[in-house]
Amino acid sequence: MGTIMPIKKSKPLSGSERGLRSGSTLIGASNPNQRFEITVRVRPRSVLPLPDKMGMVLPGQRKYMSRSQYAAAHGAAAADLAKVKAFARKRGLRVVSASPAERNVKLSGTVRAFSAAFDVKLMQYSHPDGDYRGRIGSIHLPRELTKVVQGVFGMDNRRQARPHFKLKKKAGKKADKKAGKKPGKAAGASPVSFNATDVAALYGFPAGTDGTGECIAIIEFGGGYNPSDQAIYFKNLGIKPPSVTSIGVDGVTNKPGDPNSDGEVALDIEVVGAVAPGAKIVVYFAPFTERGWVDVLATAITDKVNKPSIVTISWGFAEGAPVQGFEWTQQTVQAVNETLQAAAAMGVTVLTAAGDDGSVDQVNDGHGHVDFPASSPFTLGCGGTRLIASKGAIASETVWNDGKGSGGGGGISDLNPLPTWQAGIVPPSVNPGGHVGRGVPDVCGNADPLSGYKIVLNGKFTSVGGTSAVAPLWAALLARINQKLGKPVGYFNPLLYSTLGKAGCFNDIVTGNNDTSGHVGGYFAGKGWDACSGWGSPIGEALLKSFGG
Repeated sequence: MGTIMPIKKSKPLSGSERGLRSGSTLIGASNPNQRFEITVRVRPRSVLPLPDKMGMVLPGQRKYMSRSQYAAAHGAAAADLAKVKAFARKRGLRVVSASPAERNVKLSGTVRAFSAAFDVKLMQYSHPDGDYRGRIGSIHLPRELTKVVQGVFGMDNRRQARPHFKLKKKAGKKADKKAGKKPGKAAGASPVSFNATDVAALYGFPAGTDGTGECIAIIEFGGGYNPSDQAIYFKNLGIKPPSVTSIGVDGVTNKPGDPNSDGEVALDIEVVGAVAPGAKIVVYFAPFTERGWVDVLATAITDKVNKPSIVTISWGFAEGAPVQGFEWTQQTVQAVNETLQAAAAMGVTVLTAAGDDGSVDQVNDGHGHVDFPASSPFTLGCGGTRLIASKGAIASETVWNDGKGSGGGGGISDLNPLPTWQAGIVPPSVNPGGHVGRGVPDVCGNADPLSGYKIVLNGKFTSVGGTSAVAPLWAALLARINQKLGKPVGYFNPLLYSTLGKAGCFNDIVTGNNDTSGHVGGYFAGKGWDACSGWGSPIGEALLKSFGG
């Protein structure tokens, strides 16, 4: 590839440090002529204050910023964007776009040009998750950009997103047959699959509401949906199909055909559409990389056309081990958290799946781990339960844990510190040292594949579970509550921990744990909040009343 000449008087970009992903094997140098795009994120005009104080009061007492107001006060300054553009042109890079609201400049160039411009060495690696273009160490910036640029994303394109859904196994089908009931008509102690509308009824979602007037954003990383599947699904439920549109980010669009992603997309749309059919659904598709996370969230949150009031994310990735430098770069965590904080200022609620692999979250290093961005303090993390119904009511609800590696995610974050509103509530981590950080999840809902959800995928009915179902279920609930209140509930984590969690708004889960590995250690359910079921599953009407409805 030749010798890369570093930028004169360049400095490392703080937080951009990257390590080699465990299990990676070097293939060789990246093709110097390969073209791709990156995103350069710049500082805000002014820093947003934490939303903790606002999040402590009822929605009716709040004043949210419009997207235009946010962009004007906290977007990127024109002078900062101009500096990035000038640098790019000087280094032979093409400016694709620039957005003050999203605080970014997107650039196109070759491996050779990017390597020289940012003083990095790009190599190709193989990995079980898929081959990727990677880098080790820091990205470097010229002196004139060191105070302007907060992150550079896209040069490393390793996979950084996993869907959190699980197909129902044969054992679940046998349980359905043994119960002698159709899905959703459970009897006795046998778990069976439900329609999403059945779960909403069991959780007492507010009557006379369907999400009309709300827009729910669904974030997806690859895959796609077939309108024909939705037609079959909603016809079977006797529900008019909701309005569903898609928006592509960074070249990724609605493209069904990926078996690892299509099930996730179908689950998200069908759960939201069944429970809140009056809401407008906008699906944002993005690459499954760190750049994809940064760009898709910025696109959805600042979308002045669709103006989503709720964002649901059924994807995530383990924080990783601190001794290995984590899987997420600090610049990405900062960018995602800042965008989610902006969502709070604009009255947008963001819900995230907490993961389907218990307290280890697919990291086999003998320690507990949580999922990001579920561990962000600005999202409502959603954990999982096994739900059993009898005669139209909840017969039992316990922490989802099949004892074979699958179960609701939860635990203590190593990346995000303990929020003030969780002080005195979160226990020490099960890991050595007993670190106390952000506790996950905040709430929970039915997720076990054995008591999962019926969906239509590729023209066929199937049953799936996972915390991927819980996030859209909660999104639909909040859309119905927003409709009734006439104002979005927005960011309410502080209110949840100070008031709502203790106000009889939840089915408190007191049985089970999320130690799916059997040797790492997990977290146990108990009275009040815990790190495997949060405050519990929703009692919809009670929650609406506590919000002032």
